[in-house]
Amino acid sequence: MENGALGKVYQDSQVIVRQGEVGDCMYVVQQGRVAVVQERDGKEVPLAVLGKGDFFGEMALFDREVRSSTVRAIGEAQVLTVDKKTLLRRIHEDPSLAFRIVQQMSQRIRELDAELVRMKASVLSLE
Repeated sequence: MENGALGKVYQDSQVIVRQGEVGDCMYVVQQGRVAVVQERDGKEVPLAVLGKGDFFGEMALFDREVRSSTVRAIGEAQVLTVDKKTLLRRIHEDPSLAFRIVQQMSQRIRELDAELVRMKASVLSLE
């Protein structure tokens, strides 16, 4: 899904998407890195650092929920915005793109699953 220098450049700490906002597109990191954080009880919980080729915000294309996390640039980052129509066109051109997106989403679910097990195991060991 890389398309050269079509993306927008974000400066260090600049918010790309904000938790709680309505979203209708996803993003692909073309250069640099971004931090994914979630606000809980007034504090930011770091979730992930994404780099070149990684994507985020894809859930907005599949459901009508608000953004679950805030994403901001770490240093300078170039990020491409992809709306649903563009994504569907690209998938039509290259069906393996859909597989790669689902594969990445599956990997994220597995990582979350492992983290949940670690957290529950920690709680059980304290009892």
